[in-house]
Amino acid sequence: MTSIDPRHASTVDDPSGTGDAAWRERLSPAEFQVLRQQGTERAFTGQYWDDHSEGVYACKACGAELFSSAEKFDSHCGWPSFFAPLAGESVRYLVDTTAGMRRVEVRCAACDSHLGHVFEGEGYDTPTDQRYCINSISLSKRERA
Repeated sequence: MTSIDPRHASTVDDPSGTGDAAWRERLSPAEFQVLRQQGTERAFTGQYWDDHSEGVYACKACGAELFSSAEKFDSHCGWPSFFAPLAGESVRYLVDTTAGMRRVEVRCAACDSHLGHVFEGEGYDTPTDQRYCINSISLSKRERA
């Protein structure tokens, strides 16, 4: 099992140099609230929480490929769950102490948009024992041919 090491967490806010005004033009208000203001969509309401078709999930803000349906699993938490990102460098991690707890936030490595959180040690029968709990609204999906 690969452990999450918060010492490698990024504190970069927007490596792409795109400002809030441009993000607001590019994203819907709900997408902006989650992706750029670290919001969370309500459980069991997102487009992909119960999707089982094959494909690649990309960042809704910048299009960077993040997750694959091959690593997606049913965690019954109400958000899409993956046991690993598509490539280790596709996401970055930040320690999140909001909401009265310590969590590890997951962000897109390309544009620093908020995706969700990763949890480990919950006992899921996956190769990594990790659950990347990702907001559907943070993702777009490209179906496999």
